[in-house]
Amino acid sequence: MSNSELIFRTAQREDVGLVLTFIKGLAEYEKMANEVVATEALLTEWLFDKKAAEVIIGEYKGEAVGFALFFHNFSTFLGKAGIYLEDLYVLPEYRGKRFGKAFIEHLAQLTVERGCGRLEWCCLDWNQPSIDFYLALGAEQMSDWTTYRLTGQKLQDVATSKGLK
Repeated sequence: MSNSELIFRTAQREDVGLVLTFIKGLAEYEKMANEVVATEALLTEWLFDKKAAEVIIGEYKGEAVGFALFFHNFSTFLGKAGIYLEDLYVLPEYRGKRFGKAFIEHLAQLTVERGCGRLEWCCLDWNQPSIDFYLALGAEQMSDWTTYRLTGQKLQDVATSKGLK
């Protein structure tokens, strides 16, 4: 596979079903399929109406082989935006062909073109093949930081001050 054989395009509204299929495939790989509540309607609203994130689809010989979903974040220390890669997924039958590397290269180029200060993402700690891949790219593991999350009822409780003690 040469990079010229893999093309990237920005997802359009008519791709929402494909994007959801990729999301479900990623969730299954991550052993989190039961957590997917996204629907085509929700994705359309948040990706295309509210433009909260962007999606790039990779195509090889006319076939969609994977996707990357990302959005801008901001570094107060750098004083400029960055790109946060939320999801990167390549179909199982296309893994090991350097498509993942091509996605990261494309996103790095986009990050530089937009004048952003960094490209970052998270990886599940059990996903050693991906960790090895990212380290081989020269990515730095941010071991000093821990991600925290509020969702569901706990988010609602904090939003209404019920969760604060």
